[in-house]
Amino acid sequence: MVNLGINIGPLHFKNPVLTASGTFGYGSEFSDFFDINRLGGIILKGTTLEPREGNSYPRMAETASGMLNTVGLQNKGIDYFEQHIYPRVSAFDTNVIINVNGNYVEEYVALAERINNLEKIAAIELNISCPNVKMGGMAFGTNADSAREVTRAVRSVYDKTLIIKLSPNVTNIADFARIVEDEGADSVSLINTLLGMAIDVNNLKPSLSTITGGLSGPAIKPVALRMVWQVANAVKIPVIGIGGIMNASDAIEFLLAGASAVQVGTASFIDPQASIKILEGIEKFLIDKAFSDISELIGYINRK
Repeated sequence: MVNLGINIGPLHFKNPVLTASGTFGYGSEFSDFFDINRLGGIILKGTTLEPREGNSYPRMAETASGMLNTVGLQNKGIDYFEQHIYPRVSAFDTNVIINVNGNYVEEYVALAERINNLEKIAAIELNISCPNVKMGGMAFGTNADSAREVTRAVRSVYDKTLIIKLSPNVTNIADFARIVEDEGADSVSLINTLLGMAIDVNNLKPSLSTITGGLSGPAIKPVALRMVWQVANAVKIPVIGIGGIMNASDAIEFLLAGASAVQVGTASFIDPQASIKILEGIEKFLIDKAFSDISELIGYINRK
């Protein structure tokens, strides 16, 4: 049999297939479709210190090869999460990771301190890259000094695995990866959605309430793949690849480019079983190619 296990910082994953935040809810929504515990991990939807209503409707729009969204991190806040969501996700037999976002460094720190005490949350994915909120998020992800400050502050109070989710809307994403690595990040995940827009020509107005939003899906895969390859060659910490992964072949491309793990996002909207099919496809590929360990695949093109 093939060994699919990987390590990200001190955390072991049974395989490299994770779900992307904001596309998989809190996991239980997909439990009717397959055994969630088979995945390497699930990344819960974005959580903030206080409840957020999110952006006004309309906040999703289909594109020729993907989708735009401007949901705006709608959630009920960390108090509700601790009381109502945490007991549910604690039952999963896989790594449960929480995506967190804040308007200010102090909010990120306060969230990290709270989550540090939740035994069953294996890691934080620090979202410094969301293009759908007016404050925080994008500002931290596109300003080098801010990215450094928030990573350092959270690292100082958070003991477990820290993953920083990077924005693609920058000149050189590898520079940001090196910055957060220097400040103690255990891993980086990339890319978050690309900033885009659409116009409803029949109604003569933007398709999204906020005019611009985050583009995801197959359209962004070549850009995401290029950025993952750049970052994997720029840092020593593990890279988690995201962006337009719709099938096993897509995921394998990211692994070959240097990603240690992948996240499945938009594909889950089209096929709720996409992530488990991708896992099975990766395993079959390794067997067919006579690889005995997933590590032989990770960064393969960079060793040639």
